[in-house]
Amino acid sequence: MPTHKLPDLHLLLPFALPSAADAATALHKLDRPALDRLLARATLDERVIGEDFQRTLPHERWIARQFGVVNEAPGRATDEAPLAPYMLLADGGTPGDAIWACVEPVHVRIARDHLVLIDPATLGIDDHEARTLFDVVKPLIEDLGLTIQAPQPVRWYVAGSNLGTLAGASPLRASGRNIEIWLPHEAGTGERSRAWMKLQNEVQMAWFEHPLNEAREARGLPAINSIWLHAQGALHSVTSPFARVMSNAAATRGLGLAADVVPETPPASFAAFGAGQPQSEGPVLVELDSFSAPFIEQDWARWNDALGTLERDWFAPALAALENGTLGTLRLTLCSDTGSVSLTVTRGALRKFWRRRPIAALFIE
Repeated sequence: MPTHKLPDLHLLLPFALPSAADAATALHKLDRPALDRLLARATLDERVIGEDFQRTLPHERWIARQFGVVNEAPGRATDEAPLAPYMLLADGGTPGDAIWACVEPVHVRIARDHLVLIDPATLGIDDHEARTLFDVVKPLIEDLGLTIQAPQPVRWYVAGSNLGTLAGASPLRASGRNIEIWLPHEAGTGERSRAWMKLQNEVQMAWFEHPLNEAREARGLPAINSIWLHAQGALHSVTSPFARVMSNAAATRGLGLAADVVPETPPASFAAFGAGQPQSEGPVLVELDSFSAPFIEQDWARWNDALGTLERDWFAPALAALENGTLGTLRLTLCSDTGSVSLTVTRGALRKFWRRRPIAALFIE
C-alpha cells in the first residue's frame, strides 16, 4: 500500500448490477464484506432509471455526459451516446467534422422464428479474417457514396449523407435478443433505412459462401454473416473532469484524447493503481470491464467470479486505504443494461455505522 496521499478514485463498472430478477442467482453465496461496507456507508449521488428499449447503454450515456458530449439531466436517461467519432479517434483514425457511425462484423443466429445477435467479442475474429472481410465490404460501402475508415481490423467507421440520421443500437444492448427492434432506423421516425437495408443485404450475400466463413464453420466457429451499425455522431469539443483516464474501451479512451488527456490501460489492482500515482493529482477514472461478457451470457457463476476478483483486488484494499487516510474519496458508478447508480464513500462516511444500504437496494428494476 502506498504511503503518500492518493488522488480521488472513480471506478466505472459496466454491467455490475444485475436486474432484481437475476439478483438472487447472481449474488448467491458470495463473500463480499468490503463492497457491502462501502455500499452501506456511501452517499447515493445519482440513480438513473433507464427503459427497456433504449438503444444505448447506461455506461455509454454516463461517460458521454461526464465529458460534455450530451447534456443529459441528472437522474433522467436520454438515449444519446454519439460516441463513434471518439472511438475512431482512439483507434487511430481522423474524424474531422463528419458524422460517423461505427460498423462491426457480427454473427446473427437464426432462431425458430427470429434472428438473434451474438456478442461480437465472443466471435474470435482474427486480424487476417477481419481484413479479408473488410476488403469485400469496402467497395459495397463506397458504392453508396460513403467514406470509410478501418484503422482497427474489427471496428470500421462510415460517414456520408446517404446514411441519413440513422439511430443504431449498441451491440451489447441487442446481443442475445431478437434483433428486429434493434435494427438501425431513421431517428425520430422509427422507419427502417432502405439504403442501410440494401447494404446489409449485399454484405450478407457477399459473405454467405465466402471461403473464410466456410473455414470458420469447419473449425466449429460461427460464420461472420452481417454488419452492425451504432454510435453515430460528430466530434465536438469536450473537457475531462478527470486528470487521468484508465480504460480499454475505445469510446472512453477517445473522449480522453479529445480532451487532451492521454488514456492509459487500467491497472490490474488497487495496489498497482496506488503504486503508479504521483503525490499531487486530480481525480482519476478507472473503467473495469469484468462483468460485460458474463452478464450478456447470463453466466452468473462467471459473473460471481468477476465480483470476487474485484472484491479482493480493488474493493478490500480501497476500503483499507479509506480507513487509513491514504485514499480520500472513492466514487463508484455501477451500471446495469438499462440504468446506473453513482455513490461516494469517504473516510468520514465509514464511521456512520447507522447507515445501512444492502446491495439489493441498488438493483435496477
